[in-house]
Amino acid sequence: MATVTLSQFRQEQSTWLAHAQREPVTITSRGATARAVVVSPELFSRAMEALENQQDIKDAAAARMETGRISHADVTRELGF
Repeated sequence: MATVTLSQFRQEQSTWLAHAQREPVTITSRGATARAVVVSPELFSRAMEALENQQDIKDAAAARMETGRISHADVTRELGF
């Protein structure tokens, strides 16, 4: 992962944005404090999808742990059928 200061990023935005298409770019300021990470739209989409998948897995596991039964009538009423 590349690292660049905020002032360097401002001076060469197009260069660093092009670089971010290949690998994430960390923008720092005031020494080594990371302020932001610039990534390609594709990487962002994949990361968001992975997070959503992880949440779905957790939700499914929690649902499997629930006890009791719900009647078909209750489900259709809740869904508005």
